[in-house]
Amino acid sequence: MEFFRIKKDIPFMKHALVFNAISFITFALAVFFLFSRGLHLSVEFTGGTVMEVAYSQPADLAKVRSTVSGLGYGDDVQVQNFGTARDVMIRLPVQKGVSSAQQSEQVIGALKAADPEVTLRRTEFVGPQVGEELVHGGLMALAMVVVGIVIYLAFRFEWKFGVAAIIANLHDVVIILGFFAFFQWEFSLSVLAAVLAVLGYSVNESVVIFDRIREAFRRYRKMTTTEVIDHAITSTMSRTIITHASTEAMVLSMFFFGGPSLHNFALALTIGILFGIYSSVFVAAAIAMWLGVKREDLVKAQRKEGDPNDPNAGAVV
Repeated sequence: MEFFRIKKDIPFMKHALVFNAISFITFALAVFFLFSRGLHLSVEFTGGTVMEVAYSQPADLAKVRSTVSGLGYGDDVQVQNFGTARDVMIRLPVQKGVSSAQQSEQVIGALKAADPEVTLRRTEFVGPQVGEELVHGGLMALAMVVVGIVIYLAFRFEWKFGVAAIIANLHDVVIILGFFAFFQWEFSLSVLAAVLAVLGYSVNESVVIFDRIREAFRRYRKMTTTEVIDHAITSTMSRTIITHASTEAMVLSMFFFGGPSLHNFALALTIGILFGIYSSVFVAAAIAMWLGVKREDLVKAQRKEGDPNDPNAGAVV
């Protein structure tokens, strides 16, 4: 399905150096902020107290968050619905010299002062050891995804495409993390899930472009590598706009209407989708070009006519 078709190829690769310089600067800044500021990790990673409270009427999350934040937690507290609108989950960070039981008593006391009918359903302490296991598991998942993508692209296309795609995809991941480090947005398990989803989403766009490059190499034998890549990217523009616009519309609906529990998840996806398009077009394709991808890498060599040892002599591949 195409809403429009661009008849003349856009010379993307002519400006590849400029776009990749911008990409490198953005990547370097993201790495700098990751090391200088670090990620604002949520309770799942740092440990803390998890409380579940119930109201007789649908809870006002903004009021609950304001009440708990006023106890000295600031913006580190997480408040969200679970199950029904009357059930609220509160995540509190660890406080030095204060036990989990003392935290829960303090919070439920403040909530009862605002609404006497609120009841405490459950309280649980999440230790830092659990957070360390989650970080280790997340890094292992990320490493497995990277290895799997390289193997898949190396078998489906050519190793140069695999290397190009991984550089581009890791570029997206690091930039997402850089945004969260710079603005000190909370990095939770849902954000980690979004980062892994972006990896798959971005590599899908790269595969589409790589497939068009291989098809163009077979169809247009007089084109140079640069012209082939420009043609492949231009021919996917309609598909790219339709796919990413519809996906972004869904993600933005989560961002604006999904509530605080989905806010950072949708934010990470939004950044990932935008930079995923950019990296697939201007980073992955350009790196593959600079690695020296050529027609012979993707198209079998034409057999010579009259070869007595070739049963298919004379056939054009």
